[in-house]
Amino acid sequence: MLFSDLEKILSGKIHIHEDLSIQQFSTDTRVLSGSSSEVFIASHGKRDGHLFIDEAFKKGVRNFIVEKPIKLKDCNIVEVANSITAFQKIAANHRIQFPIPIVGITGSNGKTTIKEWLSTLLSKKYFVIKNPKSYNSQIGVPLSVMEIQGIHEVGVFEAGISQVGEMENLEKVIQPTLGIFTTLGNAHSDGFKDDAEKLKEKLMLFEASEKVIYRKDTWYAGMINDQIGAKTISWSLTDGADYLVKWDRGKILVNEKTFSTGFSNGTDLENATHAIVGALELGVKQERIQEGLDLIKPVPMRLEFKKGINDCFLLDDTYNNDLQGLKVAIDYLDSHKQNKKKTLILSDILQSGKEDKELYRQVNDLLVDKKIDRLIGVGPRISNCKKTFAIKSQFFESSDALLAHLPEFEHEMIILKGARDFALERVVRRLEQRTHGTVLEVNFEALQHNFNQYRNLLSSETKIMVMVKANAYGSGILEVANFLQHQRIDRLGVAYVDEAIQLRKHGIDIPIMIMNPDVESFHDFERYNLEAEIFSLNHLDHFIKSSTNYSPIHLKIDTGMHRLGFNEEDIPELIKVLKMNPELKVAGIFTHFAGSESDTHDDFTKEQAKKFETIYNQISDVLKYQPLKHACNSSGIVRWPPYHYDMVRLGIGLHGFDPSGQLSLKPTSQLKSIVSQVRTLKKGETVGYSRNGLVEKDSEVAILPIGYEDGFLRAFGNGKAKIFLGGKLCPTIGNVCMDMLMVDVTGLQVKEGDEAIIFGNTPSIQDLASWADTIPYEILTNISSRVKRVFVWE
Repeated sequence: MLFSDLEKILSGKIHIHEDLSIQQFSTDTRVLSGSSSEVFIASHGKRDGHLFIDEAFKKGVRNFIVEKPIKLKDCNIVEVANSITAFQKIAANHRIQFPIPIVGITGSNGKTTIKEWLSTLLSKKYFVIKNPKSYNSQIGVPLSVMEIQGIHEVGVFEAGISQVGEMENLEKVIQPTLGIFTTLGNAHSDGFKDDAEKLKEKLMLFEASEKVIYRKDTWYAGMINDQIGAKTISWSLTDGADYLVKWDRGKILVNEKTFSTGFSNGTDLENATHAIVGALELGVKQERIQEGLDLIKPVPMRLEFKKGINDCFLLDDTYNNDLQGLKVAIDYLDSHKQNKKKTLILSDILQSGKEDKELYRQVNDLLVDKKIDRLIGVGPRISNCKKTFAIKSQFFESSDALLAHLPEFEHEMIILKGARDFALERVVRRLEQRTHGTVLEVNFEALQHNFNQYRNLLSSETKIMVMVKANAYGSGILEVANFLQHQRIDRLGVAYVDEAIQLRKHGIDIPIMIMNPDVESFHDFERYNLEAEIFSLNHLDHFIKSSTNYSPIHLKIDTGMHRLGFNEEDIPELIKVLKMNPELKVAGIFTHFAGSESDTHDDFTKEQAKKFETIYNQISDVLKYQPLKHACNSSGIVRWPPYHYDMVRLGIGLHGFDPSGQLSLKPTSQLKSIVSQVRTLKKGETVGYSRNGLVEKDSEVAILPIGYEDGFLRAFGNGKAKIFLGGKLCPTIGNVCMDMLMVDVTGLQVKEGDEAIIFGNTPSIQDLASWADTIPYEILTNISSRVKRVFVWE
């Protein structure tokens, strides 16, 4: 496509300097390649994309879709009313050039899993194109559809929406011929008045579809039939459906055809059934479907970021492999800068539709452009093209060969990207940091959602400081700080200097404020470019005496919190010291609201703000400049817009807790463990120390490898807390031990290796806080450092 072709598709004002061929589109300057074939799309939203046009130009982009006039020479520019809508029109026009079957998948849960599994089954007969990861949004879908090429024989695209009106746009882009509706649940409900409205909106994806697959034995089946009944293809575990299905110990019988799977839980079996029925409807034979099912394992269908051996970090993306997905994974790694050296472990890319030499030439160009330091290729096809690669490389014919001669890894960021045939998860297990079976999962998508909830409450001029003290509220300081730096926040806040130095040594270069710096640490501030909170005259005196070239400081004013801070009577002396030391750089003046979350304390909050503004003006008048003024914490951001001032400080709200109770936030963490053993006890026997766990009837007790050393409080023992296990909330039994706890699982057929949810959606951190008569902060920050953190992006 030439840039001039956009004039036929879009209604807008177009200026052409040089009619370049265009092949790539991007809305994010952080992942631009800078190619002359790339188009930067600037939309006018909360984060105005037009502010980044100069950055895109400096990176080499010469094609722009914009919503307002821009002043750039030597560029191709099309000005439209809505840039995202324009991009969707471009993608819809691209889609109609390829009259191939397209599967559109939507629903509340399971979209990405079904997309991946169905694509695996279809790949046994067709060349398949699909969304990378969960690229199912208003931007992600057109980006994915633009990748359709002449070699593709079938497409599989998921579509997700969060409010009324969005699916109509995505339907025009995907134009599915076959639909799959997964489930109707609580996910993404906030933008709809009720389930009926949400279902109606989701089903709009199938407006022009020939057939729509859905599960008939559900509470919402009648609603689906009422809306699109004539073209439905149903399956059911009961009767009266087009496909009669039975689940029997890992086997799925579909109209008497038997398929073997590795699954035992209902969710996986349901997702696999959707994929099987979809493959059957697209003409894939039973034996080919089984070949595909043999490749599907119950592994996470998402990016996972983990700590590895020898101070390495792993980006685990081992469940599939394609060129577009590789680009996504590498771009994702760019948001993590803990280590400078970057290594890619890459299997053969299957089903690309390209000649191997051309395919791996493109891979080489991508790796060179993204500054990957080392490639480890796995598979015969990539090995045969070893001369194509211009970076340091090693090649192995198989995963077994790689494991037998595993290279050395140290202080590296390692991407593992593999097709299912190569089972690179075995390599991941070798490279992971050794831990026990308890894991804290931190979901970056939930962090992103929560961050956006707060950012959307602020004006574009208001800066954001995010607190990452206490190991980012227990979530992992390095990973969360890197995520936030990628979000282009303005500052980070920590409690102590050692936290800030750790961040500086792992790639964090944005300003960092230290909230409680020890006077002995002041000599480190200039070296590491840190900003000190100064809270008393004595503290300020130590700071002045410790340095000759002062780093910036923030002056803390106590207006009623009565922790750290200058008292009102200290201000005249403070002003005198500032006058005597004009070389001091005051970056900010701030206070801390004591009760901003509660309307009970509204009058007190207003008194604090009034006192703070008076003191701020007194100090800034002397300084002859305006330092950053900041006061609001998470609840203040929500409840006190007049006091947003120049900057706000976001803390616990990022992690899914709104003290004001007014936002719809997502839980970001899930603490999981596994069953080490299941014991059968007779009535009258006891379990655990002090024999407090008395069994009043014959019972089954599961032992989990988590205890109070891991952060599961001893107060949770003896039935005072519950664990989600075997599909139910199960009470603890006996005292919580240092490294273990016991759970009553009588009658639930729980077995060794089963997953147990300590907190997540059910039970929630708030549930645990209530059971222990404490606050969510304590539950989250209590999680021990020995518990492995895994960072996921769905």
